[in-house]
Amino acid sequence: MTEQVSALPVLKPFSLKTPVRVVNTLRQRRHTLPASEFRNLTPQDAISVFEIEREAFISVSGECPLTLKEVLNFLGQCPELSLGWFEEGQLVAFIIGSGWDKERLSQEAMTQHIPDNSTVHIHVLSVHRHCRQQGKGSILLWRYLQYLRCVLGLHRALLICEDFLVPFYLNAGFKEKGPSTISIPNMQFQEMEYVLNGRMYAQRNSGC
Repeated sequence: MTEQVSALPVLKPFSLKTPVRVVNTLRQRRHTLPASEFRNLTPQDAISVFEIEREAFISVSGECPLTLKEVLNFLGQCPELSLGWFEEGQLVAFIIGSGWDKERLSQEAMTQHIPDNSTVHIHVLSVHRHCRQQGKGSILLWRYLQYLRCVLGLHRALLICEDFLVPFYLNAGFKEKGPSTISIPNMQFQEMEYVLNGRMYAQRNSGC
């Protein structure tokens, strides 16, 4: 890669604005946690991450994209390439990424973080079972991609997915790169690419 990533920012937690409404003060639950926030994940979030991931993937494919050890590894090495969505302090959805240095993803990309490169490998996007079918996956992915646009030196994001997920990622702005060389027994994947310095959603402000 000709350009290196420098001064990777740490995403500061921010809250979604919610409409003001009148609440009976006798029934109002006292808490100081924001209703909804997005922030980079840390190794302390690893157990919650793995529990959501395991429930989402084991029942469908029998395989988790990342083991607990790998989750801890990536959140320790490159927390700035992750994003978690928390509601009242509870993790409801997350994305974990790592750095990569080649044009296409290979088997080694599944377990390695290559720092100071212009490509992000998105390992996993997962939503808690009680929060699915609510559009949270699409919202989180959009926020993550806009966040990556603000990271100096990052040019693109790569991922692999099964065929039934291709329309979801196409709708998010990814392009197909063709069948992936990465394989798991009885599973085949398509490789997808998102160009970070390409077109932007005109109707939204990235906030960079």
